[in-house]
Amino acid sequence: MKQASAPDQTQQFRHYDALTMFLHWATALLVLFQFALGETWGLPTKPVHHLMVVAHLTAGIVLSVVVFVRLYWRLTGGRRLAFLLSPLDRLCAVAMESVLYGLLVTEAGLGFAWRWGAGQSMSFFGFLIPPPFTRFSSGTLKWVENLHSWNAWLIIALAVGHAGAALFHQFILKDGVLSRMLPERSVNP
Repeated sequence: MKQASAPDQTQQFRHYDALTMFLHWATALLVLFQFALGETWGLPTKPVHHLMVVAHLTAGIVLSVVVFVRLYWRLTGGRRLAFLLSPLDRLCAVAMESVLYGLLVTEAGLGFAWRWGAGQSMSFFGFLIPPPFTRFSSGTLKWVENLHSWNAWLIIALAVGHAGAALFHQFILKDGVLSRMLPERSVNP
């Protein structure tokens, strides 16, 4: 009589949990949306320009919440699949993830500082959140604006590298890394 063994962890957990996947893809879409708005809002005239700025502010607040929920979930309950990676891949993945989290938190802080430092309220679906501190000098404000812009470009560059690495793993190495972040499809016999 064959004894039932404990399920193999590599077979049991081939995908991230649903909340981790949702937060990952929500972050990706919000980052792309934010970047597109920030890089193009200077093109149209009012009132479209104003609507784009308000959308950027609202999405920035939503992204800030998503990032903090994602960090909390990652540290407390999210499924980790690092055991499926080689030590070098694990090191690279953790490093990239940590840098991206750090840059996203920094970007949110810079966005709030830029808006409030200009003496303007943040807008969240039309609800105004007034500045909690006094205006910055014009030099400081320009410095914060430039950091916000450069940090955004760095996030995009690293996100493109992250996506490229996932595609490389999926289609060249064929190790299923990308499919772990996609909903599991049921296979009918």
